[in-house]
Amino acid sequence: MSYKGLTPRSWSLVDVCCIEDLEQVTLLLFTCFFVCKILQKYVREQILLAVAVIVKRGSLDKSIDCKSIFHEVSQLISSGNPTVDINVVMVLLLVERYRQQTLACSILTALLSEFSSSSKTSNIGLSMEFHGNCKRIFQEEDLRQIFMLTVEVLQEFSRRENLNAQMSSVFQRYLALANQVLSWNFLPPNLGRHYIAMFESSQNVMLKPTESWRETLLDSRVMDLFFTVHRKIREDSDMAQDSLQCLAQLASLHGPIFPDEGSQVDYLAHFIEGLLNTINGIEIEDSEAVGISSIISNLITVFPRNVLTAIPNELFSSFVNCLTHLTCSFGRSAALEEVLDKDDMVYMEAYDKLLESWLTLVQDDKHFHKGFFIQHAVQVFNSYIQCHLAAPDGTRNLTANGVASREEEEISELQEDDRDQFSDQLASVGMLGRIAAEHCIPLLTSLLEDRVTRLHGQLQRHQQQLLASPGSGAIDNKVLDDLYEDIHWLILVTGYLLADDTQGETPLIPPEVMEYSIKQSTEVDINTTLQILGSPGEKASSIPGCNRTDSVIRLLSAILRVSEVESRAIRANLTHLLSPQMGKDIVWFLKRWAKTYLLVDEKLYDQISLPFNTAFGADTEGSQWIVGYLLEKVISNLAVWSSEQDLANDTVQLLVTLVERRERANLVIKCENWWNLAKQFARRSPPLHLLSSSVQRTLMKALVLGGFAHMDTDTKQQYWTEVLQPLQQRFLNVINQENFQQMCQEEEVKQEITATLEALCGIAEATQIDNVAILFNFLMDFLTNCIGLMEVYKNTPETVNLIIEVFVEVAHKQICYLGESKAMNLYEACLTLLQVYSKNNLGRQRIDVTAEEEQYQDLLLIMELLTNLLSKEFIDFSDTDEVFRGHEPGQAANRSVSAADVVLYGVNLILPLMSQDLLKFPTLCNQYYKLITFICEIFPEKIPQLPEDLFKSLMYSLELGMTSMSSEVCQLCLEALTPLAEQCAKAQETDSPLFVATRHFLKLVFDMLVLQKHNTEMTTAAGEAFYTLVCLHQAEYSELVETLLSSQQDPVIYQRLADAFNKLTASSTPPTLDRKQKMAFLKSLEEFMANVGGLLCVK
Repeated sequence: MSYKGLTPRSWSLVDVCCIEDLEQVTLLLFTCFFVCKILQKYVREQILLAVAVIVKRGSLDKSIDCKSIFHEVSQLISSGNPTVDINVVMVLLLVERYRQQTLACSILTALLSEFSSSSKTSNIGLSMEFHGNCKRIFQEEDLRQIFMLTVEVLQEFSRRENLNAQMSSVFQRYLALANQVLSWNFLPPNLGRHYIAMFESSQNVMLKPTESWRETLLDSRVMDLFFTVHRKIREDSDMAQDSLQCLAQLASLHGPIFPDEGSQVDYLAHFIEGLLNTINGIEIEDSEAVGISSIISNLITVFPRNVLTAIPNELFSSFVNCLTHLTCSFGRSAALEEVLDKDDMVYMEAYDKLLESWLTLVQDDKHFHKGFFIQHAVQVFNSYIQCHLAAPDGTRNLTANGVASREEEEISELQEDDRDQFSDQLASVGMLGRIAAEHCIPLLTSLLEDRVTRLHGQLQRHQQQLLASPGSGAIDNKVLDDLYEDIHWLILVTGYLLADDTQGETPLIPPEVMEYSIKQSTEVDINTTLQILGSPGEKASSIPGCNRTDSVIRLLSAILRVSEVESRAIRANLTHLLSPQMGKDIVWFLKRWAKTYLLVDEKLYDQISLPFNTAFGADTEGSQWIVGYLLEKVISNLAVWSSEQDLANDTVQLLVTLVERRERANLVIKCENWWNLAKQFARRSPPLHLLSSSVQRTLMKALVLGGFAHMDTDTKQQYWTEVLQPLQQRFLNVINQENFQQMCQEEEVKQEITATLEALCGIAEATQIDNVAILFNFLMDFLTNCIGLMEVYKNTPETVNLIIEVFVEVAHKQICYLGESKAMNLYEACLTLLQVYSKNNLGRQRIDVTAEEEQYQDLLLIMELLTNLLSKEFIDFSDTDEVFRGHEPGQAANRSVSAADVVLYGVNLILPLMSQDLLKFPTLCNQYYKLITFICEIFPEKIPQLPEDLFKSLMYSLELGMTSMSSEVCQLCLEALTPLAEQCAKAQETDSPLFVATRHFLKLVFDMLVLQKHNTEMTTAAGEAFYTLVCLHQAEYSELVETLLSSQQDPVIYQRLADAFNKLTASSTPPTLDRKQKMAFLKSLEEFMANVGGLLCVK
């Protein structure tokens, strides 16, 4: 065991004859392991680990020949006699054969783990270059030898009819060994340390062997063997996972192993044949689902599309049919898992993988003609819909034997909404629905219209029952619940089919939907279409000519009919029978639809559907009608569902969608209801005052956005008088009361203050470049009063946080539009806010390490405020205060508060509070380092001016971030070092604390780059910081290099390092802060890392 512990230096001193005997030592260790049954598992593992380390250490200098080791292992596998002492042979002959094979497998597994250069590799004090070279040599010869030995055992076992428990155990071990080989992360030639680090961290490694493996892996008998093995052991869940993982790895085979495209086609065709022969006609086991889906996913994503289409047509057709069948089958099983609330959702995972594979296929219109996948898409789509509908149309809530599950589903408060939880599934199904739009859109329409009719009938029956027996007991809502759940899923699928969820992009009508509408437009009666759209209270099928309507618009009208049934039930006082979830689904869909279709912009499309343009294009009666209808829906929901926060929130998001684009807002303000809503909210009239704070904030945002629609001057002035003036007046009335200090904690007063602060946040969120002048002046009047509130509510953290949040939102949304004088106004207000906060928190201790992160929300908000103020240095849309012309109340003279003043004051406030314990909170930590990096980049000249204790605290924070935090934080600290070092170079003050600190950071960055493993994404930031620090401390850098070289005892390594460092700074002139020189250095640094980086990083 002592061999394993030898240091690199002491290994080189071991007597040569001892090393020559190590092969025999190794074999004796094998024997020890094999004979001693009483050894503890840990001891056995250590013996094998010692063997593997000995082999590894001897492999590079050829002092140990692995061939002899493999010869002995091969003898064990085939039950021959190992070439060791005759007494040992006699002992070995007394034991069962399977124990010999178990020993062989354990040896091979230990070798694999040791040579893999992964986390399983022993820490033996050797360089990463050594580990990498060992791995590269091992994978070319020895790894292939291990694989062939493993294949030999698998072949033998696969031929046996019956396996007893002991034989199965050995079989499973070799199968796991094969999996380990096929999951090997092959290194290409000439890798630097960065690549090794990158390969170590890779997940889900694809099989990319070198050319030397061509003869082995392209032999079709190897692939056939693994399919045979799986068919034999598929009912054993543990073994099946290994066999399927082996096949999944073989399905991912790519790279130089294939000499040409033809060999790829042959391999893929043979693999697909084997797969189809294995799974066709059998009932898939639960343990097989994920593995089979991984195999298919790898085949579709790894092999180029031209290779996939080059296999025989009949075979490809069978493959796609199989994919269709499996997708439908796994979808049904996944739905059953949901009903049974299983912990291990294997079918759900498998289903998701197959849907992703479908997306890859159907979005490729280059290799597959249009319509190629329509029939398959129809089957998958139908299956999904069927799984989510109740019997008799669907199979939802049916257990495996077809019996309905009667248990009521318990919905956790924390449970994610289906539209979020299943967003990827829904997106895939929606895409398949578009591919087969001619089938899927009418299907959804028919199902929705049927459910609407049934829902209306059920509610009427319940109403009659209530009227007939007002005091009767509880009503059985099972039928209603099933209808609501059906409608829930139908609306979700419809939403994902008709529109995409675009974040930050202009939403466009999906081309497949547009083409479908255009294609059928010649047979569409526009007037009937508009009648069906505009008559949500009537049954669609009762309108003459209903079959000659645009199918997409009729699908929309089906959802409007759901909405209308809900509205009528509310008017009939049946709200208690309604589903808030259905209400959420309706407004979610309407928001998603309105973003994409309402007032469609013709300029964004080559062709546009005439029914679309007529029904909801610009300047049409249809668009004005639907805007009015949607607004009525919003107002009704806010009145009825104010206590349902999620529903109310979705509702106000719909309202924001209606007014965020000027063209839609112009239609909204023509509705009398809009003005009534604005007046109601401004007066805090019930029930709007019952809405939650976040909903009130978003509602105010919507009302402000609507105010910038096209109106004449008088109307606009009237609007602002109606919306903003009551807010201001009511706020002043509260805070100007003589006894405000005494009554400020009364619940009614606190509610008023909170509502005002939330409204101010909403106003700030509504900021756009064309309204910033009005909004900034309005908000500035409030900010001064808000600072006064900081004093009043200093012991009420939630109010203090909300006040700071107002400043955060104003800075975030408006600072980029403000010219110099307006920005100064905001800086002054923020500085005063921080001063008051500082005074109120003087001496406050932050020592409760058990506290939750939320308790430090004030610190987080202040850092966010400072960061927002700094952002003006990066994003500034205002050349002057031109946008404020006409809105100036007069200029204040002789003011010189800058962003630097505010930010540095804030830093003085924050730094003493940010203890190491607080930095354990991820959000606080990231925001803190983001802030100090911004400060160092924008105001590096201010850092040396910090008070001594704060300067030390900042430097300590940077060191802590580089050495003990996440890679993201480390990168931020490295980015902060570069401007600090540049500042030092400009100042030329060699005795300043900053100069001394940067000298220390030179050593840290030097060690990070040269001696330590680090995330490769940080190399650029580290390189830039390193170069700047080298420019600043050239003598110290030379000293670091000399120290490192003098510690090298191997002359070869010494010379390689010396040559690499000389090349790194090969320029005849000393390094300077010159961009051209810097870029040349960074390029040289990459070569340096690739050449010698692996020499010094030790494992």
